[in-house]
Amino acid sequence: MFANYLIGLREGLEAALVVSVLIAYLVRTGRRSSLRYVWAGVGVAVALSVAVGALLQFTSASLSFEAQERFGGVMSIIAVGFVTWMIFWMRRASRSLSAELRGRLDAAVAIGGLAVVLMAFVAVAREGLETSVFFWAAAQATGSTTAPLVGFTLGLATAIGLGLAIYRSALRINLSAFFFWTGLLLIFVAAGVLSYGVHDLQEAGDLPGLNTLLFDVSAQIPPGSWFGALLKGTVNFSPATTVLEGAVWIAYVVPCLALYLRPVKAQQPVTAAAPVTS
Repeated sequence: MFANYLIGLREGLEAALVVSVLIAYLVRTGRRSSLRYVWAGVGVAVALSVAVGALLQFTSASLSFEAQERFGGVMSIIAVGFVTWMIFWMRRASRSLSAELRGRLDAAVAIGGLAVVLMAFVAVAREGLETSVFFWAAAQATGSTTAPLVGFTLGLATAIGLGLAIYRSALRINLSAFFFWTGLLLIFVAAGVLSYGVHDLQEAGDLPGLNTLLFDVSAQIPPGSWFGALLKGTVNFSPATTVLEGAVWIAYVVPCLALYLRPVKAQQPVTAAAPVTS
């Protein structure tokens, strides 16, 4: 549940900040008439994200057992690719995100309402589609209970509340620190989803080593115990882990941590060119 709460909080806050920047900029520059185009783009993006999530669930439910395992494994790997890109993109771009969005919005407003709708749609849909795929994969990894949905919904609700508070200047948080620490936690969540995807492909018979275990601590950490459920819900820990699952987990976490913990180079400010005089 915590892993899904973290996904909802992190992705929801990113989307909420994007929308807040767009709205605040239009209001402060006296262009309230363009707000309806922003909300239209956001609405289409949200509807598309929900539709993708429903499609993934419907497709999975209509497959045979082996096909379900294969589909789940492939989608888990794709989801990890999405979230890894997102983690490193936000690590690099969090400081300049607001200025970048304002520049794009200026250009869209100059073109017309449809351009503003498209710009808002693209900005939010990127987060929404990543969230749909990764949430679906993480929910499959933690089981078929309602806990993942509850955690994800609570995360989204928290993100919306934080977004509103930030927009109204009632709350100021260090966003760079927030995205750094949540990104760090998501690396371990993504590693668990990736290893679960590998296990799915082993169950489907596409990868070998299903019965070759790296360790089995089921007696010490029963899957049905509160501690086992906690580890499963946070980092997708499996008490019986195959050698291939463990190798993939390490192969993902070690280089990702090494790259993520490197200092981010400060971006050089863009200076306007001097006017040409005759």
